[in-house]
Amino acid sequence: MKIVFVHRHGPGQFVHLACHLANTGWQVSFLCEEMNVRLPGIRVLRQRATPPPPATSFAQYHQELGLQAATTLDALARQEGPPDVVFGHIGWGGMLFARDVLPNTPLLGYCEHYYHADGRDVGFAKDEKISLAKRSQLRLRNSAQLSTLDHLDVALSPTPWQKKAFPDAYQHKIGVCHDGVDVHRCRPNPQATLKMPDGRVLRAGAPVVTYVARDLEPYRGFPTFMRSAAKLAARNPDAIFVVAGGDGVSYGTPRTDGRKWRDVMMEETGLDPSRIYFLGQISHEHLIRLFQISAAHIYLTYPFVLSWSVLEAMACGAAVIASDTGPCHDVIKDRYNGLLTDFWDADALADKMIYSLENPAQLMPLRQEARRTITQHFALQKCLEKQTSLIERLAAGEIERVVGRRG
Repeated sequence: MKIVFVHRHGPGQFVHLACHLANTGWQVSFLCEEMNVRLPGIRVLRQRATPPPPATSFAQYHQELGLQAATTLDALARQEGPPDVVFGHIGWGGMLFARDVLPNTPLLGYCEHYYHADGRDVGFAKDEKISLAKRSQLRLRNSAQLSTLDHLDVALSPTPWQKKAFPDAYQHKIGVCHDGVDVHRCRPNPQATLKMPDGRVLRAGAPVVTYVARDLEPYRGFPTFMRSAAKLAARNPDAIFVVAGGDGVSYGTPRTDGRKWRDVMMEETGLDPSRIYFLGQISHEHLIRLFQISAAHIYLTYPFVLSWSVLEAMACGAAVIASDTGPCHDVIKDRYNGLLTDFWDADALADKMIYSLENPAQLMPLRQEARRTITQHFALQKCLEKQTSLIERLAAGEIERVVGRRG
């Protein structure tokens, strides 16, 4: 059986599934601009890297990416016969013309994020003004997703909140299944330690507050975290802060002055540099140990896609303090398996940090429920079984085509 994954930056969300299918005998190929890690036994089909255009040109950009991907899929089908299944991310246009070159191949889409001008990430910042130009840009960015959804057989979204963003007309096509968390690797370890760049060794049980994001930026609440950290530092002389993440911008837009948010917030808060460690982007092994030593893990996010990191932190039994925003509601119930706090309220976050550091015994049931939530609903093996079953049924023709039909 042959499957092709389509993603601009492989392997992305497909890493576990691709490896699982390859290990069970599938012929697995990745169609992508770049492959961030090398996966044994998986073929890479590269297409030309195309940098994102100005916001006003997204329709043409998605068309170009779609045509590149379709040309490669067409050549592959002519040389080897069509794949049994194609599973692709629908957000950048790569699946836009897949049906035109593979009329009889089951197509499965990954639905990560559908843009809205109101009620989600856009307009969440208090000072953000949503112009007509911005609204039109968002509609153009969605156009490739809508066209793709129209000809897909079925699709998957990682969480209910992310699925709900897509139009009602396509909800019947979209199931919910997360990519999965390796709960055997991500697990509590009371003996965990992590060595800091200056040689200091931090251990589980120490008053360590942790924060993790791909990049340190407003979409993941970095300014609010830093303001809260400064307030906590003034009230608790023993608290240590450990931050993992790069200095770029993964979401939103860069600062107009070109400065890094880390530098800006250190200057604004006056936080003593000896109280905070900036680790940059770290290995997954070190990330797990960071979660294991955490006395309070902070996860703040705009109403946007849910990060893997918060799920892995919960699997490690961390006491998570998360923003009271839509993505977190799918996972965290306040005072049951985590604590929720207003995204913008630095004082409230500081209070919850203090409570977490001062009451470790009271938080132990919460930590246990956090891990139980992940093992019950996000465990990798369960997610892989669900994804694999769907793919096998698609390949076998056991799922009725729903293209163009509402169920």
